[in-house]
Amino acid sequence: MTQDRTIIAVTGTDREEFLQGLVTNDIARERDGLAYTALLTPQGKLIADFFVKGEADRLLIDVASDVAAQLFQRLSMYKLRADVALAEADLKVSRGTGLAPEDALPDPRHPALGWRLYGAQAGDDGSDWAAIRVEHLIPEWGAELGPETYILEAGFERMGGVDFKKGCYVGQEVTARMKHKTELRKGFARVAVEGDAAPGAQILSNDKAVGTLHSRAGDRAIAWLRFDRAEGEMRAGEARVIRID
Repeated sequence: MTQDRTIIAVTGTDREEFLQGLVTNDIARERDGLAYTALLTPQGKLIADFFVKGEADRLLIDVASDVAAQLFQRLSMYKLRADVALAEADLKVSRGTGLAPEDALPDPRHPALGWRLYGAQAGDDGSDWAAIRVEHLIPEWGAELGPETYILEAGFERMGGVDFKKGCYVGQEVTARMKHKTELRKGFARVAVEGDAAPGAQILSNDKAVGTLHSRAGDRAIAWLRFDRAEGEMRAGEARVIRID
């Protein structure tokens, strides 16, 4: 299934310095490929996750269309006097897991996610993306990720979406504190599901709410869990839920 994505072009002499000072990852390190990164609120919560592709005279931001306007507005707010211009680019995203076409770039989140290509047409090779995401615990905007997400609870460090050595960015203080001073008590985990349970179902343990079921593929799913409470037998409706990792 083709993703609904929007491409935002960032131009101007200050484009790299501008974006580098805002986002969670070191985009300068990935000039020849794709960087997976995010823009956060000052409180460390997710505004949007996206890919950044460097080109000779611009940076391309590949973001889910339903959050693109919000991201565009927030980036515009941060421009101030920087020599930076933002505009929607007339480009589409293709993706696949088979033989990569010329100019395609590896998806940096996990090798199983294959490649992404930017051009005049959108495309998809028909891979079972839900199954791939569930198998490798890759959350996605709208399915798992949203405006209340903390990126470390979402696995951004594992997916290469945050760099703790790159310097300041919006929300860095909260993110660094979660990294160095606390043990994560909540987050996404892979679970086995025995029985009927749809995404959005509440997960209970000892009759207490411990999480929510998200994307499901067969008898496997991504779940958001309170790790300190998700003990013993868990259920989502009539289904049995077992944490795998």
